[in-house]
Amino acid sequence: MNIVFFGTPDFAVKTLEAIVAAGHNVRAVITQPDKPKGRSKELCMPPVKETALKYNIPVIQPVKVRTPEFVEEIRSFEPDAIVVVAFGRILVKDIINMPKYGCINVHSSLLPKYRGAAPIQWAVVNGDEKSGVTTMLMDEGLDTGDILMQEELVLDRKETGGSLFDKLADIGAKLLIKTLEALENGTAARTPQNELLASHVEMIKKEDGLIRFTKSAKEIECLIRGFNPWPSAYTYLDGKVLKIWDADVLDGKCAGALGEITEITKSQIIVNTGNGRLAINELQLEGKKRMTTDAFLRGMKLEKGIVLGK
Repeated sequence: MNIVFFGTPDFAVKTLEAIVAAGHNVRAVITQPDKPKGRSKELCMPPVKETALKYNIPVIQPVKVRTPEFVEEIRSFEPDAIVVVAFGRILVKDIINMPKYGCINVHSSLLPKYRGAAPIQWAVVNGDEKSGVTTMLMDEGLDTGDILMQEELVLDRKETGGSLFDKLADIGAKLLIKTLEALENGTAARTPQNELLASHVEMIKKEDGLIRFTKSAKEIECLIRGFNPWPSAYTYLDGKVLKIWDADVLDGKCAGALGEITEITKSQIIVNTGNGRLAINELQLEGKKRMTTDAFLRGMKLEKGIVLGK
C-alpha cells in the first residue's frame, strides 16, 4: 500500500517504524519544521524526521498545510492511505478525502472520550482505570471521525504519563497495521462516535502542574503521576520550586494548614491536603537533582510546620 505519513513527536515514531516493517511503501513523511531547542537555540529535527531519514524516506516540512500547492504535492504521491499520528495541525478536506482507503488517525484515547490534545496525561490525572488507542477515519472535525478499531489498556496503580505514553505508542503501532490490513481486505467496520459520550481535553501548560493543596491527596497524587515526566507537578519551598515526582495517599488529616508538613519520617514527608495526607517519596528542589526523600533529608534540614506553596 502506498502511504503518506503525517506525524511529529516520539509517539508517532513507533507507528512509522511499524508501517515500514510491514512492507508498506511510505512515499513521504510530512512533519513540523525544525525548531530551536535549549539555551543554544540550535535547530532540532522532530523525532519523526530523524526516523524517516534513517529509512531514506523523503521528508516534507511545510510551514503551511492548507495551500493548494501543498494539497497537490500530497496528491503527487498517489497515496492509497494517509496515516496521521500526532501531526499537530488540521488537514483540509481535499487531503482527508484524497486516498482510496481514507485518512487514518491513530489517537491515544478511547474515543469519543478525550478528543483533542494530551489525552494520555489527562487519563492519569483524572484517575481513569483504563485508557487505550483508537484508529479512526478522519473527517473535518476534531477527532470526530468514524471509529475503525480500538484496544483498551488497564492502568497500573503507579502509572505515569510517561509510562502510559510508551505503552500506548506500542499499542497504536500494532493497531494501525491491523487497521490497514482490514481496510485493504475489505473487512474494516466503521462505527460512528456517540456524541453524547464525547469529552474534550486541552493542551497542557506548565502552570497546570501547580499543586493546590485544597484538593484531595488522591487528586494530587494523580496529578503527580500524570505530569511525570512533563510538565511535572510542583509546589514551592521557601520560594524555590519543589517538584514532586512520586507520592502515596494516606488517610486522615492532621491539625494544621493545607500544605503544611505534619510529619517527617526517614523516607517520607507527610503533607496536609483538602482530604487525606500526601506522603512524598521522591522530589527535586530547584537547582538540585531529582532524588528520593531519604536522600533529600540527609542533605537538608526540614521541620514540621513548614507550609508548602508560594
